[in-house]
Amino acid sequence: MTVLDRSDLLKERPRHPEKARLPDTLVLPKPAWIRVRAPGAHEFDATREVLRAHRLATVCEEAACPNIGECWGKRHATFMIMGDTCTRGCAFCNVRTGRPGALDPSEPGRVASAVAALGLAHVVVTSVDRDDLDDGGAAHFAATVRAIREARGPTSIEILTPDFLRKDGALEIVLASPPDVFNHNVETVPSLYRRIRPGADYRHSLRLLASAKALHPGLFTKSGIMLGLGERNDEVLAVMDDMRAASVDFLTIGQYLQPTRKHAAIDRFVTPEEFQSYKSIAEEKGFLLVASSPLTRSSYHAAEDFARLNAARQASLGA
Repeated sequence: MTVLDRSDLLKERPRHPEKARLPDTLVLPKPAWIRVRAPGAHEFDATREVLRAHRLATVCEEAACPNIGECWGKRHATFMIMGDTCTRGCAFCNVRTGRPGALDPSEPGRVASAVAALGLAHVVVTSVDRDDLDDGGAAHFAATVRAIREARGPTSIEILTPDFLRKDGALEIVLASPPDVFNHNVETVPSLYRRIRPGADYRHSLRLLASAKALHPGLFTKSGIMLGLGERNDEVLAVMDDMRAASVDFLTIGQYLQPTRKHAAIDRFVTPEEFQSYKSIAEEKGFLLVASSPLTRSSYHAAEDFARLNAARQASLGA
């Protein structure tokens, strides 16, 4: 099997020097289980061509996802709307930080056209944080969901949103034409927020997830955390309990991978066996679905997971 470091898949795309918020840190060598397959050239290039033709950004590229080869090889991509510049500067994230440009009103339609061109049965749409906008970009999210529904009705839609901190009414706008899955990641344990996720509020993120479920009880809610940033085991279990208290259906747990030396350092590589143990514990706590592995990411295998979510819900209702 040919294996690549994720940086090999993105050589055409320059990294962002303005992301230098932290002093250079030591990059730990990757263990054997942090490896990805080389992409199939034909389908990978075909996916890229569709995205370029529609002038769209993806979190696959902007966040340097290790699974880009596999996902694009299957013609799956996670769309990142509202530009490629974020108003926040999280220490784990490879998306550029700065002053974003104005929203492009044609973007929702271009996303919908790309979804149709790729023939997606399930699509994930995420965004940068847009603290500069009065609604945090909520109306743009809603317009994108509507455009996808109009262009490709059978496609199930998953949105991975910012926290809309201090944006009253934003969640209601986003969910007015409800997606099938509402995802918002808490990212890490609360004790690490000041260092890893400055500008965010752990309790607010939990309230956002709980409110989404309260507004639309039939909606699947989803959240995720990264391991390897210095969290303790008891803190991870406490986050699971907090998510269940917020009625989160689907939990994702993955390994943090340091994008550059300017980002937060990796505290350790969590073994596949530990990820499996966390999965078992989370399932016992009552999540409908748990994805837990070193390479798990929010939108990794999202289409398959949506089918599994539906099946798990039906099984729970029939129990």
